[in-house]
Amino acid sequence: MFTGIIEDVGVVVALKQELENLHLTINCGFTNELKVDQSVSHNGVCLTVVDVGKDGYKVTAIQESLERSNLGNLKPGDPVNLERGLKLGDRLDGHIVQGHVDQTAECIDIKEVDGSWIFSFNYDPSLGNITIPKGSITINGVSLTIVDSNSSAFSVAIIPFTFEHTTFKNLKIGSIVNLEFDVIGKYVARIQQSQNNN
Repeated sequence: MFTGIIEDVGVVVALKQELENLHLTINCGFTNELKVDQSVSHNGVCLTVVDVGKDGYKVTAIQESLERSNLGNLKPGDPVNLERGLKLGDRLDGHIVQGHVDQTAECIDIKEVDGSWIFSFNYDPSLGNITIPKGSITINGVSLTIVDSNSSAFSVAIIPFTFEHTTFKNLKIGSIVNLEFDVIGKYVARIQQSQNNN
């Protein structure tokens, strides 16, 4: 369980494909604090630490994670948003984030407005995910509030602190990002869909 409040931006040190799995070596400011079996969110994807070494720590992404996320697009030197699992008793400063990416989206517009930025994204609505104005969304692991939305697109406002302390400063038009839709909204949508089918 996560909150969508990014702890650090790590760097991809190495990638190794093994059959359908991708092994990633990441280095960050809290590498030395990690232990094997801990969960860390990588651009919003929950992965288990399998090794910790002097050059970084290793995690493994399975094929399903690669198909649903942008992890397969990473290259050595790329930045990655990181968050360790929520501690029991901590404040929930973002929103409830599971670390289970639902799908990807494409950045279609970036506007600077009075010192902040408005990022707009387009996604495939056929997968059944929805957004609502003022609802929660997780983009590359970052907990955000939706400004505007329609059936296949939405926008978010990024303040300077978030811009500087996450990978948002690296996004361009055409960049592919990971989306995790609000878990409560997903349950409500599934219940409504079930009732409509009966």
